[in-house]
Formats: sequence, structure tokens, C-alpha cells
Amino acid sequence: MSTGEPAPAPPPVPLWNIANILTITRLVMVPLFVVFMFLEHPAWRFAAFAVFVVAAITDRVDGEIARRRNLVTDFGKIADPIADKALTGAALVVLSLLGELWWWVTIAILVREWGVTALRFAVIRHGVIPASRGGKLKTVLQVVAISVYLFPLPEPLTVVAHVVMAAALVVTLWTGGDYVVQALRLRRRDHTPGPAA
Repeated sequence: MSTGEPAPAPPPVPLWNIANILTITRLVMVPLFVVFMFLEHPAWRFAAFAVFVVAAITDRVDGEIARRRNLVTDFGKIADPIADKALTGAALVVLSLLGELWWWVTIAILVREWGVTALRFAVIRHGVIPASRGGKLKTVLQVVAISVYLFPLPEPLTVVAHVVMAAALVVTLWTGGDYVVQALRLRRRDHTPGPAA
């Protein structure tokens, strides 16, 4: 039987929770990764590889923790994708600066990533663009491709890195196009007049 009293509001989610701490840790790892990449001793290359892999794992873990423990915060919604893009973006740029990855690949991926982010904000008044069907595959391929480039492979095996990166690039651009199509549909739906009364 209802007492007529409103249900108590859920307690506020603390800003300093484990999910947000992992996100901040990932952001801190980005400059550390960059420094390791430019140090000359081969051992630092393995250190950079390890930092990248650990940071990529935290990207997966912090989101799972936030959802399962109801620790989703506005800070996390903003910081998590920024940390994700900062990590992959830094890795791609550093690899290109070192002459190990073509600049056009780096530019194409970065334009897609930041372009989709800008597109989401541009159409937010029309609605929310749902995650692309290939978004998770895109992220996995990017992380695997970058990891293969970072790991010091013998010269004959570098073709493996190129093949995986090519697959990552194709899926990245395909999902980017999917976002554009969804954004256009949202705008068209918003501007379509309803039936006359």
C-alpha cells in the first residue's frame, strides 16, 4: 500500500570513483607513452608497448565498472572518450613522426574520430546518434593494429602490421560514413512536417 511519500532519491555518484580514476590514469599514461617512444634504447619501446596495452585495457574496464556499479558521471561521459582518442591519436601521430606509419593513414583516422565527435554535438538537438554497429570492431582493430606496430617485430613480419592497420582504416571510415548517414536521417526526420490535422 502506497503511503503517498516520494521514494528517496538515489545517493549522488561521487566524482572520485574507481571508473573515473581509471579514466584519469589513462590520460596520464598518454604523455608517459609519448616520452617512452622517443627514448632510443630498445627496452623503452617495450615499455611504450606495455603502457599502451595497459591504457587500452583500462578503456574497456572503466566503462564496464561505471555501468555495473552505477558510477556513471557527467565527467566520465566527457573524459572517457577524450582519453580514448588522446591515446590512439598520440600513438598514431608518434608512429608517423618516427616514419613507421604513413601520415595519410593517421590523418584519415584522426579526421574521422574528431569529425564524428563534432557531428554528435552538432546534431544533438535533433537527437542522439546511437553507437555505430561496427564501433566496437573499429576500436578493437585500431588497438590491435597500433599494438602490432609498437611491438618491435622482425622486418619480414611488418607486413602483418600493415594488413591489420588497413583493416582498421577500412572499418574506421565505414563506421564514420554510417554516423554521417544517421546524422542526416535525424535532421531529415526533424524537418519533415507531420500529417495535417
